[in-house]
Amino acid sequence: MDDIRLTLSCGDYDRTRPLIERTVATPGLDLTVVPLPSAERHTRFVTNFEFDVCELQIAQYLGLKSRGVPITAVPIFPHRRFNHSCVMVRLDSDIARPEDLRGRRIGVHAHFNPIALWIRGLLQHEFDVPPSSIHWVADGPEHVPGWSPPSWLRIERAPAGRKMQALLEAGDLDAQILSDSGVDAPALNKIVRRLWPNYREVEADYYRRTGIFPIRHVVVVKDEVLQRQPAVAAQLVRAFEDAKQLAYKYWADHRRSSLAWFGAEQEEERALLGPDPWPYSIEQNRAALETLLDYAFEQGLTERRLDIKEIFAPGTLG
Repeated sequence: MDDIRLTLSCGDYDRTRPLIERTVATPGLDLTVVPLPSAERHTRFVTNFEFDVCELQIAQYLGLKSRGVPITAVPIFPHRRFNHSCVMVRLDSDIARPEDLRGRRIGVHAHFNPIALWIRGLLQHEFDVPPSSIHWVADGPEHVPGWSPPSWLRIERAPAGRKMQALLEAGDLDAQILSDSGVDAPALNKIVRRLWPNYREVEADYYRRTGIFPIRHVVVVKDEVLQRQPAVAAQLVRAFEDAKQLAYKYWADHRRSSLAWFGAEQEEERALLGPDPWPYSIEQNRAALETLLDYAFEQGLTERRLDIKEIFAPGTLG
Protein backbone atom coordinates (compact mmCIF):
# COMPACT_ATOMS: atom_id res chain seq x y z
CA MET A 1 0.00 0.00 0.00
CA ASP A 2 1.30 3.46 -0.89
CA ASP A 3 2.09 5.93 1.86
CA ILE A 4 -0.54 8.61 2.51
CA ARG A 5 0.64 11.92 1.08
CA LEU A 6 -0.03 14.93 3.31
CA THR A 7 1.08 18.52 3.60
CA LEU A 8 2.02 19.57 7.13
CA SER A 9 2.85 23.06 8.36
CA CYS A 10 4.46 23.52 11.77
CA GLY A 11 6.99 25.62 13.62
CA ASP A 12 10.72 24.99 13.35
CA TYR A 13 11.56 23.60 16.80
CA ASP A 14 14.01 20.99 18.05
CA ARG A 15 11.07 18.58 18.48
CA THR A 16 9.84 19.08 14.88
CA ARG A 17 13.17 19.46 13.08
CA PRO A 18 13.54 15.69 12.49
CA LEU A 19 10.26 15.87 10.55
CA ILE A 20 11.35 18.96 8.63
CA GLU A 21 14.70 17.41 7.73
CA ARG A 22 13.15 13.96 7.13
CA THR A 23 15.60 12.32 9.54
CA VAL A 24 12.83 10.43 11.32
CA ALA A 25 10.85 7.60 9.75
CA THR A 26 7.12 8.23 9.22
CA PRO A 27 5.70 4.77 8.42
CA GLY A 28 2.60 5.00 6.27
CA LEU A 29 2.97 8.75 5.71
CA ASP A 30 4.61 10.78 2.98
CA LEU A 31 4.84 14.19 4.63
CA THR A 32 5.65 17.41 2.81
CA VAL A 33 6.58 19.65 5.75
CA VAL A 34 6.29 23.43 5.37
CA PRO A 35 7.91 25.18 8.37
CA LEU A 36 6.41 28.64 8.87
CA PRO A 37 6.34 31.32 11.59
CA SER A 38 3.22 31.15 13.73
CA ALA A 39 1.36 34.21 12.43
CA GLU A 40 1.78 33.28 8.77
CA ARG A 41 1.00 29.61 9.36
CA HIS A 42 -2.17 30.26 11.35
CA THR A 43 -3.47 32.87 8.90
CA ARG A 44 -2.86 30.74 5.81
CA PHE A 45 -4.57 27.77 7.39
CA VAL A 46 -7.66 29.38 8.86
CA THR A 47 -8.32 31.55 5.81
CA ASN A 48 -7.60 29.03 3.03
CA PHE A 49 -7.19 25.63 4.78
CA GLU A 50 -4.02 25.43 2.76
CA PHE A 51 -2.49 22.40 4.53
CA ASP A 52 -3.83 18.94 5.34
CA VAL A 53 -2.28 19.09 8.81
CA CYS A 54 -1.34 22.24 10.70
CA GLU A 55 0.02 23.39 14.06
CA LEU A 56 -2.59 25.89 15.27
CA GLN A 57 -3.17 28.07 18.32
CA ILE A 58 -5.30 25.98 20.65
CA ALA A 59 -7.61 28.86 21.64
CA GLN A 60 -8.29 29.57 17.98
CA TYR A 61 -8.90 25.87 17.33
CA LEU A 62 -11.47 25.64 20.12
CA GLY A 63 -13.30 28.67 18.73
CA LEU A 64 -13.35 27.22 15.23
CA LYS A 65 -14.34 23.73 16.38
CA SER A 66 -17.17 25.16 18.50
CA ARG A 67 -18.58 26.76 15.34
CA GLY A 68 -18.47 23.65 13.18
CA VAL A 69 -15.31 24.24 11.16
CA PRO A 70 -14.35 20.80 9.73
CA ILE A 71 -11.04 20.26 11.46
CA THR A 72 -10.14 17.95 14.35
CA ALA A 73 -7.15 17.87 16.69
CA VAL A 74 -4.73 15.10 17.47
CA PRO A 75 -2.99 15.14 20.89
CA ILE A 76 0.26 16.67 19.67
CA PHE A 77 1.25 19.87 21.46
CA PRO A 78 4.36 21.31 19.76
CA HIS A 79 4.36 24.61 21.66
CA ARG A 80 3.72 25.13 25.35
CA ARG A 81 5.05 27.68 27.81
CA PHE A 82 4.25 29.09 31.21
CA ASN A 83 2.61 32.48 30.93
CA HIS A 84 3.24 34.58 34.02
CA SER A 85 6.33 36.10 32.41
CA CYS A 86 4.19 37.49 29.57
CA VAL A 87 2.31 40.03 31.70
CA MET A 88 4.05 43.40 31.42
CA VAL A 89 2.96 46.67 33.04
CA ARG A 90 4.17 50.19 32.43
CA LEU A 91 7.26 51.20 34.39
CA ASP A 92 5.50 54.33 35.63
CA SER A 93 2.37 52.41 36.64
CA ASP A 94 1.17 51.88 40.20
CA ILE A 95 0.22 48.30 39.32
CA ALA A 96 1.97 46.06 41.85
CA ARG A 97 -0.37 43.06 42.18
CA PRO A 98 -2.65 41.14 39.83
CA GLU A 99 -5.64 42.65 41.65
CA ASP A 100 -4.47 46.10 40.50
CA LEU A 101 -5.34 45.19 36.91
CA ARG A 102 -9.05 45.74 37.56
CA GLY A 103 -10.33 48.62 35.47
CA ARG A 104 -7.10 48.96 33.47
CA ARG A 105 -6.54 48.93 29.72
CA ILE A 106 -4.58 45.84 28.74
CA GLY A 107 -3.26 45.00 25.29
CA VAL A 108 -3.49 41.54 23.73
CA HIS A 109 -2.88 40.28 20.21
CA ALA A 110 -6.41 38.87 20.08
CA HIS A 111 -9.13 37.52 22.34
CA PHE A 112 -8.36 34.06 20.89
CA ASN A 113 -4.64 34.32 21.65
CA PRO A 114 -3.73 31.31 23.86
CA ILE A 115 -1.50 33.35 26.19
CA ALA A 116 -4.38 35.76 26.81
CA LEU A 117 -6.71 32.78 27.40
CA TRP A 118 -4.45 31.30 30.06
CA ILE A 119 -3.78 34.64 31.79
CA ARG A 120 -7.46 35.63 31.87
CA GLY A 121 -8.28 32.28 33.49
CA LEU A 122 -5.43 32.68 35.95
CA LEU A 123 -6.54 36.18 36.93
CA GLN A 124 -10.14 35.07 37.42
CA HIS A 125 -9.59 31.86 39.33
CA GLU A 126 -6.54 32.70 41.41
CA PHE A 127 -6.92 36.44 41.99
CA ASP A 128 -10.66 37.13 41.61
CA VAL A 129 -10.04 39.46 38.66
CA PRO A 130 -12.66 38.45 36.05
CA PRO A 131 -12.13 39.35 32.39
CA SER A 132 -15.19 41.61 32.58
CA SER A 133 -13.34 43.91 35.00
CA ILE A 134 -10.66 44.78 32.43
CA HIS A 135 -10.78 46.90 29.26
CA TRP A 136 -9.07 44.87 26.53
CA VAL A 137 -7.40 46.29 23.44
CA ALA A 138 -6.51 43.86 20.61
CA ASP A 139 -3.97 44.75 17.93
CA GLY A 140 -4.65 41.72 15.71
CA PRO A 141 -7.56 39.91 14.03
CA GLU A 142 -9.42 36.98 15.54
CA HIS A 143 -9.81 34.80 12.41
CA VAL A 144 -12.79 32.98 13.97
CA PRO A 145 -15.78 33.42 11.62
CA GLY A 146 -19.12 33.74 13.36
CA TRP A 147 -17.71 34.98 16.68
CA SER A 148 -18.91 38.18 18.25
CA PRO A 149 -17.87 39.46 21.69
CA PRO A 150 -20.21 38.50 24.52
CA SER A 151 -22.08 41.40 26.10
CA TRP A 152 -19.92 41.43 29.23
CA LEU A 153 -16.63 41.68 27.32
CA ARG A 154 -15.14 45.15 26.89
CA ILE A 155 -12.80 44.80 23.92
CA GLU A 156 -11.79 47.28 21.26
CA ARG A 157 -9.59 47.02 18.19
CA ALA A 158 -6.41 49.06 18.06
CA PRO A 159 -6.37 51.65 15.28
CA ALA A 160 -5.23 50.11 12.00
CA GLY A 161 -1.49 49.51 11.94
CA ARG A 162 -0.91 50.38 15.59
CA LYS A 163 0.69 47.71 17.74
CA MET A 164 0.99 47.37 21.50
CA GLN A 165 4.43 48.96 21.63
CA ALA A 166 3.11 52.18 20.10
CA LEU A 167 0.00 52.17 22.29
CA LEU A 168 2.10 51.73 25.43
CA GLU A 169 4.47 54.53 24.42
CA ALA A 170 1.49 56.83 23.81
CA GLY A 171 0.02 56.02 27.24
CA ASP A 172 -3.03 54.31 25.74
CA LEU A 173 -2.36 51.05 27.62
CA ASP A 174 -1.55 50.26 31.24
CA ALA A 175 -0.25 46.74 30.54
CA GLN A 176 0.17 44.10 27.89
CA ILE A 177 0.03 40.32 27.59
CA LEU A 178 2.68 39.50 25.04
CA SER A 179 4.85 36.49 24.25
CA ASP A 180 8.41 36.81 25.53
CA SER A 181 9.68 34.13 23.17
CA GLY A 182 12.78 36.14 22.17
CA VAL A 183 15.73 36.40 24.54
CA ASP A 184 15.91 40.15 23.81
CA ALA A 185 12.20 40.79 24.34
CA PRO A 186 12.53 42.58 27.72
CA ALA A 187 15.36 44.76 26.43
CA LEU A 188 13.37 45.77 23.35
CA ASN A 189 10.67 47.39 25.42
CA LYS A 190 12.10 49.99 27.79
CA ILE A 191 8.80 51.19 29.18
CA VAL A 192 7.46 48.04 30.81
CA ARG A 193 8.32 45.69 33.65
CA ARG A 194 7.07 42.23 34.47
CA LEU A 195 4.12 42.01 36.85
CA TRP A 196 5.81 38.92 38.30
CA PRO A 197 9.55 39.73 38.27
CA ASN A 198 10.29 36.37 39.93
CA TYR A 199 8.18 34.64 37.29
CA ARG A 200 10.25 31.46 37.23
CA GLU A 201 9.56 30.77 40.90
CA VAL A 202 5.89 31.69 40.44
CA GLU A 203 5.52 29.42 37.42
CA ALA A 204 7.22 26.50 39.16
CA ASP A 205 4.85 26.94 42.10
CA TYR A 206 1.91 27.05 39.68
CA TYR A 207 3.00 23.72 38.19
CA ARG A 208 3.44 22.09 41.60
CA ARG A 209 -0.07 23.17 42.60
CA THR A 210 -1.91 22.43 39.38
CA GLY A 211 0.17 19.91 37.42
CA ILE A 212 -0.36 22.14 34.36
CA PHE A 213 2.36 22.97 31.84
CA PRO A 214 0.20 25.29 29.70
CA ILE A 215 -0.52 24.23 26.12
CA ARG A 216 -0.44 26.95 23.48
CA HIS A 217 -0.55 25.05 20.18
CA VAL A 218 -2.12 21.81 18.97
CA VAL A 219 -1.90 19.89 15.69
CA VAL A 220 -5.15 19.77 13.69
CA VAL A 221 -6.18 17.76 10.64
CA LYS A 222 -8.81 18.53 8.04
CA ASP A 223 -11.85 16.30 8.59
CA GLU A 224 -11.89 15.24 4.94
CA VAL A 225 -8.47 13.66 5.47
CA LEU A 226 -9.56 11.81 8.61
CA GLN A 227 -12.72 10.58 6.92
CA ARG A 228 -10.72 9.11 4.04
CA GLN A 229 -7.88 7.79 6.17
CA PRO A 230 -8.83 7.42 9.87
CA ALA A 231 -5.45 5.83 10.65
CA VAL A 232 -3.72 9.13 9.88
CA ALA A 233 -4.45 10.46 13.39
CA ALA A 234 -2.50 7.76 15.22
CA GLN A 235 0.23 7.77 12.55
CA LEU A 236 0.81 11.49 13.08
CA VAL A 237 1.05 11.07 16.86
CA ARG A 238 3.64 8.35 16.37
CA ALA A 239 5.66 10.45 13.91
CA PHE A 240 5.72 13.52 16.17
CA GLU A 241 6.57 11.37 19.19
CA ASP A 242 9.52 9.79 17.38
CA ALA A 243 10.74 13.23 16.30
CA LYS A 244 10.49 14.49 19.88
CA GLN A 245 12.45 11.53 21.22
CA LEU A 246 15.22 12.28 18.71
CA ALA A 247 15.33 15.83 20.05
CA TYR A 248 15.60 14.56 23.63
CA LYS A 249 18.42 12.27 22.55
CA TYR A 250 20.23 15.11 20.78
CA TRP A 251 20.15 17.40 23.83
CA ALA A 252 21.27 14.61 26.14
CA ASP A 253 24.80 15.59 25.06
CA HIS A 254 25.21 18.89 26.91
CA ARG A 255 28.07 19.93 24.65
CA ARG A 256 25.55 20.66 21.92
CA SER A 257 24.24 23.74 23.72
CA SER A 258 26.11 27.03 24.06
CA LEU A 259 24.58 27.62 27.50
CA ALA A 260 27.17 27.28 30.25
CA TRP A 261 24.82 25.55 32.71
CA PHE A 262 22.63 23.74 30.20
CA GLY A 263 23.03 20.42 32.04
CA ALA A 264 22.06 21.99 35.34
CA GLU A 265 19.00 23.57 33.72
CA GLN A 266 17.99 20.20 32.32
CA GLU A 267 18.37 18.53 35.71
CA GLU A 268 16.30 21.22 37.42
CA GLU A 269 13.50 21.00 34.86
CA ARG A 270 13.50 17.20 34.90
CA ALA A 271 13.17 17.23 38.69
CA LEU A 272 10.08 19.44 38.38
CA LEU A 273 8.45 18.35 35.12
CA GLY A 274 9.60 14.75 34.85
CA PRO A 275 11.51 12.96 32.09
CA ASP A 276 8.96 13.82 29.35
CA PRO A 277 7.59 17.35 29.88
CA TRP A 278 5.97 17.36 26.40
CA PRO A 279 3.69 14.28 26.43
CA TYR A 280 1.62 13.63 23.31
CA SER A 281 -1.43 11.99 24.81
CA ILE A 282 -4.78 13.04 26.18
CA GLU A 283 -4.51 11.38 29.58
CA GLN A 284 -1.13 12.91 30.43
CA ASN A 285 -2.52 16.36 29.54
CA ARG A 286 -5.99 15.96 31.00
CA ALA A 287 -5.62 18.64 33.69
CA ALA A 288 -4.45 21.23 31.17
CA LEU A 289 -7.08 20.27 28.58
CA GLU A 290 -10.03 20.28 30.99
CA THR A 291 -8.88 23.66 32.31
CA LEU A 292 -8.61 25.03 28.78
CA LEU A 293 -12.13 23.86 27.95
CA ASP A 294 -13.46 25.51 31.13
CA TYR A 295 -11.68 28.78 30.40
CA ALA A 296 -12.73 28.83 26.74
CA PHE A 297 -16.41 28.57 27.64
CA GLU A 298 -16.21 31.03 30.55
CA GLN A 299 -14.48 33.60 28.35
CA GLY A 300 -16.86 33.32 25.40
CA LEU A 301 -14.46 31.62 22.98
CA THR A 302 -16.76 28.62 22.61
CA GLU A 303 -20.53 28.71 22.47
CA ARG A 304 -20.79 25.86 24.98
CA ARG A 305 -18.43 23.84 27.14
CA LEU A 306 -16.84 21.35 24.77
CA ASP A 307 -15.84 17.82 25.77
CA ILE A 308 -12.43 16.27 25.15
CA LYS A 309 -14.03 13.53 23.04
CA GLU A 310 -15.39 16.18 20.68
CA ILE A 311 -12.13 17.89 19.93
CA PHE A 312 -9.77 14.95 19.31
CA ALA A 313 -9.80 12.33 16.58
CA PRO A 314 -11.36 9.01 17.73
CA GLY A 315 -8.19 7.07 16.95
CA THR A 316 -6.27 9.06 19.57
CA LEU A 317 -8.67 8.96 22.50
CA GLY A 318 -7.21 5.83 24.11
